Amino acid sequence: MRAFAALLENLAFSPKRNVKLAHLIAWLKATSGDSRGYGVAAVTGDLSLPHVKGRMIRDLASSTIDETLFALSYDFVGDLAETVSLLWPDNHNANQDLSFGDIVNQLLNANRKEAELLMRESLNCLDQTQRWALLKTATGGLRVGVSARLMRVAISQAFDKPVEDIEEIWPLITPPYHDLFDWLEGREVRPDATGRAVFKPLMLAHPLEEADRERYQLNAFQIEWKWDGARVQLVSAEEGVRLFSRSGDDISASFPELVQPLTWRGTLDGELLAGHPDALGSFNDLQQRLNRKKPSRKLQEQSPVFMRCYDILQIGDEDKRPLSLSKRRELLETEISQLPQDSFDISEIIAADDWSDLIDKRHACRDDSLIEGVMLKDKNAPYQLGRIKGQWFKWKRDPLQADLVVLYAQRGHGRRSSFYSDYTFGAWMDKEEGAVLVPVAKAYSGFTDQELKKLDKFVREHTVNKFGPVREVEPKLVVEIAFDSIHKSARHKSGVAMRFPRFHAIRWDKDPEEADRLDTLEKLIS
Repeated sequence: MRAFAALLENLAFSPKRNVKLAHLIAWLKATSGDSRGYGVAAVTGDLSLPHVKGRMIRDLASSTIDETLFALSYDFVGDLAETVSLLWPDNHNANQDLSFGDIVNQLLNANRKEAELLMRESLNCLDQTQRWALLKTATGGLRVGVSARLMRVAISQAFDKPVEDIEEIWPLITPPYHDLFDWLEGREVRPDATGRAVFKPLMLAHPLEEADRERYQLNAFQIEWKWDGARVQLVSAEEGVRLFSRSGDDISASFPELVQPLTWRGTLDGELLAGHPDALGSFNDLQQRLNRKKPSRKLQEQSPVFMRCYDILQIGDEDKRPLSLSKRRELLETEISQLPQDSFDISEIIAADDWSDLIDKRHACRDDSLIEGVMLKDKNAPYQLGRIKGQWFKWKRDPLQADLVVLYAQRGHGRRSSFYSDYTFGAWMDKEEGAVLVPVAKAYSGFTDQELKKLDKFVREHTVNKFGPVREVEPKLVVEIAFDSIHKSARHKSGVAMRFPRFHAIRWDKDPEEADRLDTLEKLIS
């Protein structure tokens, strides 16, 4: 348990990807058995302890910690696991090094009452850092900046195996991943993916820079719109049909209408969009479906989705990735006819005479909120893992901007847990009694560490009300927010919601009265 807790602490306080990767590799090499397998699952969010919930942890805390002390501390810290781990009394058993794998196995095999007793006994035997690690893992609140993809890269490097081989079998294995590590450490052969619907690592794009437009000839690229949806991969095999997210997570259960049995066999790369091929919905419509693990029939009918395909990786058992993009496009145009036309279509190829013409088309796509920009793909390039220099480019439209007023602040997670780093912003809305500020966006990125310290100081000095971990602040600070698009939203009091809002500049020089009005933002809805 001590090694896993140290890993989580190192990951939480290491912002750089390569540093996180080094910590993961060292831990993977030094750990074994169920502790390693369940640790991987915990970090990637694939570990579930069904009988350990937040309510149980609160009950344990209230029976062990002074109620007033706990309430005041929880209100200040704003994180249940961190509060309990700090306040839980240390005792002479805290020097024991319990096995993380043993704890998880016991909790998985326990009923609710037994799980509560096990949690109490474990907390009594752990120091503060280990208590935090166990509580975060058990309640599913672990946020240490490691994606499932980064973990697979770490495993690849730790055991000197191609990451694409690990990616391919990932959907076939479950925690604590004995079959994976038996193969990696030479005890067994690699799990067989023949005839299975498994994920194939995606090819990714670099942002297009001005120098790239001088370096490359435009006619060498296939040009497509960059759609504002969710990147997905559909695999149809003998065992059935699966839909994967860009990180390789199986999201089939969230979109059952797309994984109906198909006679066609192969692998398609594309974009998940709301609506139908001839009647696209908004990204807000798509959000109604994202992260819904088991959507009802009614929701499927109210918020339909489809897949816009732009590449084909496999037909039957034949791998088409080594072929050029031009050849794969020809195959895609032929194969797409074998798929249900109400659930699948093909991405349009854009014609552009020169860079100037493409600049105009990119600028014009601002009129369509579903288009983020353009994609440029080398016609002669094979389909390869990751970002290959000079082969795929994304050229997103310039972001929109608005001056908004800070209304609320909340502490962040990990290394930001001591700072107010998550902010809610408002714009002015006219009412009969006068203009009032209404929330229109939330953002937690785009500022430097030095700016974060100043923002945190402002929040502490200008708090006017408290709502648990949330602080209402005096509406005095204006922030210039950049965002990709804005759309109508019935879920928000203001009636609008922003896509990817982030800090662009902190306008310490501006008065809140100079911030934008809601009707100005509404004019940006397309």
